[in-house]
Amino acid sequence: MIQELDRVILTSDIPEYRLEEGDIGTVVLRHQNGKGYEVGFVTLDAESVAIVSLHSIQVRPIGRR
Repeated sequence: MIQELDRVILTSDIPEYRLEEGDIGTVVLRHQNGKGYEVGFVTLDAESVAIVSLHSIQVRPIGRR
C-alpha cells in the first residue's frame, strides 16, 4: 500500500500540468485510506513542477522488477 512520502510513478498523462506517464512524484498526503493522493512532482534540479490530487489508479508504487 502506498504511504505518505513514498515515491510513485504516474500511470497516465496529465497535460494541464505537463506531466507524462512514467513521471516520478512523492506522495505528500493520502486521502480516504488510499483512494487518492496529493503527489508532488519536481525536476531533477529540485524545482517544483506541480502538486496534484490524483486517484489511486493514476499512480503505482515504485518497486523492483
